[in-house]
Amino acid sequence: MRTSLRLLLSLSVLIGTVGSTGVATAADTDTDSASVADSRGRTAGKGADKAAAEDIKDRLLAIPGMTLIEEKPYAGYRFFVLNYEQPIDHARPWKGTFQQRISVLHKDTDRPTVFRTSGYNLSTTPSRAEPTRIVDGNQISMEYRFFTPSRPQPADWSKLDIWQAASDQHRIFAALKGIYGKKWLSTGASKGGMTATYYERFYPRDMDGVVAYVAPNDVVNDEDSAYDRFFATVGTKECRDRLNDLQREALLRRGPLEAKYKAWAEAEGATFHTVGTLDKAFEAVVLDFVWGFWQYYGEDVCDQIPVARTATDDEVYDTIDAYSGWSAYTDQGLETYTPYYYQAATQLGSPFIKQPHLKGLSRYGYQPARNFVPREIPMKFDPRAMKDVDSWVRNNARRMLFVYGGNDPWGSEKFRLGKGARDSYVYVAPGANHGANVEGLVEAERTKATARILAWAGVPAPAAQAAQPLARFDARLDRAVDEEATREHGLRP
Repeated sequence: MRTSLRLLLSLSVLIGTVGSTGVATAADTDTDSASVADSRGRTAGKGADKAAAEDIKDRLLAIPGMTLIEEKPYAGYRFFVLNYEQPIDHARPWKGTFQQRISVLHKDTDRPTVFRTSGYNLSTTPSRAEPTRIVDGNQISMEYRFFTPSRPQPADWSKLDIWQAASDQHRIFAALKGIYGKKWLSTGASKGGMTATYYERFYPRDMDGVVAYVAPNDVVNDEDSAYDRFFATVGTKECRDRLNDLQREALLRRGPLEAKYKAWAEAEGATFHTVGTLDKAFEAVVLDFVWGFWQYYGEDVCDQIPVARTATDDEVYDTIDAYSGWSAYTDQGLETYTPYYYQAATQLGSPFIKQPHLKGLSRYGYQPARNFVPREIPMKFDPRAMKDVDSWVRNNARRMLFVYGGNDPWGSEKFRLGKGARDSYVYVAPGANHGANVEGLVEAERTKATARILAWAGVPAPAAQAAQPLARFDARLDRAVDEEATREHGLRP
């Protein structure tokens, strides 16, 4: 963030954006759009012939700064992985550029477009976010800056902040709007939902609607009592006790379990320079166990957790690994997520929970995000960033939908709406975890949410009022890629 948010917004207006040189008519969705256009008898003059014959790939690559990495086939779509040249610093675009990966899941330029980001790396496998299926649209996905390979070299980490990332997204939108001229929605889950929200805060005129899933909102970084209340009440007492007992048992058996951990690390070549010691990494993994269980699983599998007092060392060790992951706080496990931990330590905030059942056994408590970033990277926390976003959402939200899971720890600190919000909603899917979605809402809220998404996307009123997704479910396209991208353990949204 800059010293003044007012200055940031002024700068964003002054920064030039890349325009599209593509033609204004729709490219077809089949692999050879020109031949399909010809077969449909589109012969309304030379101009129409030329427009119909121009391939969507050519239109994308006509955008200055856009280059093709690969195209992958998928029935009914064209899928492209691309590089787009971005300024390292949007406030000083002459100071250098870097290549940012994006993907385009192209259906038809006459359809609405969904702008999706996970807030992490880009998946290069075709997939659809839930809103993309609901509106039967195109989908643009963006790799978050500083996640490799979308990292400037050399890396000036001070240029990794929520305004710079929102400006990346704004510039991509401006470049593609000339091709995809219908309505646009932004979406994302977890850190992707946060990203969609920050984008809306800084560029509220770009999108026609926002669907943010399971997006944490850590307004005051040092006040995390909401998490303590969550872990004291989630699920049944029987399940909570079973989880807490196993977590406590892992610390009681620190000696033999650390011996196993050390042997594993030596065999794998895993090191612990960033976090400092194997002991700190061991405890960080153990302390994540209960959180990881509720984030990705739930009460229905609680009976699979071994009974602590009768479990063998191997059973305790393997269970912690299954839900937390012993690799999470090794140097190798942390490296991919350095940009996330940097942001958590500078703007986003990170949770601290008390876990009273571990009193006298925990040596470090929940460690701050700073512990998971190499020491040579300088950082300073800015407490204004999240307060600003929270205030903006409460007072200015327009056409924004927030969806949370009732049993997801990250939902303990939600975005909330104030009197200034318009056509915006916060819904909670009962019993859902970090994979909560519109489909999992109670019927009345699901109907309302679906209808609003369709209306924001410009779908004609009768179809929007019917409140049914326009595209059928596809098991390969519609899996939870955002969850897959971050489910390598470690405490991350």
